[in-house]
Amino acid sequence: MEKELYLKIEETVKFIKSKTALEPDVAVILGTGLGHLASAVHDRVEITYDQIPHFVTSTVESHAGKLILGKMHGHTVVMMQGRFHYYEGYDLAQITYPVRVMHALGAKIMMVSNAAGGLHPNFAAGDLMIIRDHINLQGVNPLVGRNDPRLGPRFPDMCEPYDRALIKIFEETALDLKMRIQKGVYAALTGPCLETPAEYKFLRIIGSDAVGMSTVPEVIVAKHEGMRVFGLSIITDLANNEVIEPVDLARIIKTANAASLKLTQLFNEVMKKTKL
Repeated sequence: MEKELYLKIEETVKFIKSKTALEPDVAVILGTGLGHLASAVHDRVEITYDQIPHFVTSTVESHAGKLILGKMHGHTVVMMQGRFHYYEGYDLAQITYPVRVMHALGAKIMMVSNAAGGLHPNFAAGDLMIIRDHINLQGVNPLVGRNDPRLGPRFPDMCEPYDRALIKIFEETALDLKMRIQKGVYAALTGPCLETPAEYKFLRIIGSDAVGMSTVPEVIVAKHEGMRVFGLSIITDLANNEVIEPVDLARIIKTANAASLKLTQLFNEVMKKTKL
């Protein structure tokens, strides 16, 4: 019989605590091409995913596959340098397992980032978009199945998936930095194929401003655990009706790498200015 989730989490936490005494207050998930922020973490301990009990490994190019614990401007952070995706063949329990572990380690806030296609006609490649809400079009939900009340309620509320107070802090910080920043709704599909022109049109009609293949399962589980969540997308390519081109993965990663310098500056400044 498969070991129950709660016991797995306890085993993983015990292993991580054998490597470091750090107790994180903030969890960070870095997506495609967004590894630069990890360089801002000091006094760090790095553990590759393949060492961690009950973690799966990241199979996607540009995802380093490391859990990093360390200090960042007075905060103790636990950072995933690379995430897991449904299209890799993992189930949602595996994909979201690190969120539960990071919460069990002590993190009360989760900051999640991703690379996304821009659907809004006013967006440009390289823009940062604060996620104010999301639409789950993956056809699955990580909370389906038996609920363990030690982890969260059977029916978690989702009226505020992304914390308004955190959004305000990031908006004000971007303004202080004179940094162009967008705000919008993120739609999550399974991937790994990109969307058709008709699908892009549909996504825009239902209110999506950006589209990607991640983030929503992690956010649902973070809310189930009672965490405050902030989400940010880097718009790596444009997919509105006026601009639809074949996707070039190398160009997407290049755009994400360039824009991640802005993301790093923004996150650094927020962590420096506030206790969150």
